[in-house]
Amino acid sequence: MARLPRLSLPGQPHYVVQRGNNLQPIFMDVQDYASMKALLREMGRRFGVELHAFILLPNQLHLLVTPEAADSLPQFMQSVGRTYVRTFNNRHARTGTLWEGRYRATVLEPQAWMLPAMVVLESQAVAQGVASRAVDYVWSSARHNAGAQVDGMLRLHPAYWRLGDTPFAREAAYALMLDRGVSEEVTEVVLGAAMKGWVLGGESFVQSLQQRTERRLARQRAGRPVTTKA
Repeated sequence: MARLPRLSLPGQPHYVVQRGNNLQPIFMDVQDYASMKALLREMGRRFGVELHAFILLPNQLHLLVTPEAADSLPQFMQSVGRTYVRTFNNRHARTGTLWEGRYRATVLEPQAWMLPAMVVLESQAVAQGVASRAVDYVWSSARHNAGAQVDGMLRLHPAYWRLGDTPFAREAAYALMLDRGVSEEVTEVVLGAAMKGWVLGGESFVQSLQQRTERRLARQRAGRPVTTKA
């Protein structure tokens, strides 16, 4: 089956996953992590991509972003990926690819899925065994969103703003959400949508987006094919 074109819709939040080739490490030391974080900040500003949440794991990275133009996300990911590989290979005296093919991404319906997706993303530190609590992991947005520190590269999504009337109220509400976590089913739905490229949202949301692109946004339902009248 042919792969779907990557989806990039301006003004909509996207969950993005980029993994190391064969899930091999893409970060070897603190300098590598810092280099990637600096690239995300620089290229986000250059190509008009707002970063709402991120996590840098030993063999993959996950992002929640909103691109301002149709080509913003592809240009952003291409520039981040190429620049990082060049720097990584030079530092570690290696050659060849670092990434497992192209990045994966899906669009989220923000009102229903933005906050659960943030929790899924930042909880990957616990799921991958690199931290006992999401807020303890320094290479993610969890500490900023939960009020433990300030990270100027992040832009709060309106769904996050609606958590409270003050920064403290928003941070406290989100910290509680992060501590409680989400169900395994929600995690599988979010990550599955990102890896397969299907829009994550209700039928009306998907239909509204379908008017903006020729690319199919949802898996076809099983059953008899639609026929037309002769």
